[in-house]
Amino acid sequence: MYDDEVLKPSNSGRLIADLVPDTHAYIWSRTQVNRKLLALLNDPQYQAYLVFPSEYAQPGQTVVEKVEPIGPCSAGVNKRPLFVLLDGSWREAIKMFNKSPYLHSLPMLSFTPETAAKYGLRKGSRDFQLGTAEVAALALGVAGEAHNAASLNAWFALFIESSMFSRSRKSTLDRTPLNQLTYAFHQSLHK
Repeated sequence: MYDDEVLKPSNSGRLIADLVPDTHAYIWSRTQVNRKLLALLNDPQYQAYLVFPSEYAQPGQTVVEKVEPIGPCSAGVNKRPLFVLLDGSWREAIKMFNKSPYLHSLPMLSFTPETAAKYGLRKGSRDFQLGTAEVAALALGVAGEAHNAASLNAWFALFIESSMFSRSRKSTLDRTPLNQLTYAFHQSLHK
């Protein structure tokens, strides 16, 4: 996470930890690499993927569009995918990537979302500039976790609607859209 991202009420990255129990979050620093993050990236039980647009890949950096199912690696150990997401504005995320050489050796998971960004709280200037929770849902989908991706998308939609609703002058009037999303989210959890 970029240093002030955790304080922003519009931060969608925190939604991931609400639904994915094995989530780790670290504050990024330009001058000091977090030792716990490096240990996690080097943990042999994981295959780490940086989830980022391929146009930013460094020369020689591997770019993939799908994640192989969990299975034995060459050493006979099962590796779990570990998705690394850069949580901040797009300008901040690009800065984090460019100034973190330890990310340049990770395979880059990149995809072109089929739908435009739904994130209405902070809109990127380009369609691939999605909210962190949207990116996580896409990564879960690519990894074969369709149900978890749908649940995160529903939670994200509820987050957006409730945030926009609370900012609206109509916040005490028609709560139908908010109620519908709440119901849809709870249904997605029980499938």
